[in-house]
Amino acid sequence: MAYVPRLKKEYRARVIKALQEEFGYKNVMEVPKLQKIVVSRGVGAAVADKKLIDHAVDELTRITGQKAVSTLSKKDVAAFKLRKGMPIGAKVTLRGERMYEFLDRLVTTALPRVRDFQGIRATGFDGRGNYNLGITEQIIFPEINIDKINRINGMDITFVTTASTDKEAKSLLTELGLPFKKN
Repeated sequence: MAYVPRLKKEYRARVIKALQEEFGYKNVMEVPKLQKIVVSRGVGAAVADKKLIDHAVDELTRITGQKAVSTLSKKDVAAFKLRKGMPIGAKVTLRGERMYEFLDRLVTTALPRVRDFQGIRATGFDGRGNYNLGITEQIIFPEINIDKINRINGMDITFVTTASTDKEAKSLLTELGLPFKKN
């Protein structure tokens, strides 16, 4: 028998039923699901120091458990001394088992390590059922050794769902365990 992540089992067992009751879906296929999680980091200082990209790729790989890729600039910006095709960031796209594992680690271990944490803001929805979350420090993840980092950087985490509205997406992410602030 193959390994199934805890959150995936919970989604199948509890979340689908809860969302069907809340929104009145008649078919199981109508229930929104999490498609992918994209973890990205911009490294603006990489224009001067190319090694920063390697550090960013290495840290994202360690945090997510999947190999990160560097992102390239799309156009020249003379004010930033940036040329087209220069590496300026890193990203990872997680799907399937790794996506659920990352979400589980984010909710249970990383977010509680944020100083003065009272929940994440519910204002990061884009109107199409996707949610963006900004993390200010990568050291909240237990995979990162504080002694071995050269500088503290943040990252952006995007949750892409099949939900058509922000209300459905928020209910899905709340059921999966994301701790939104109570307004």
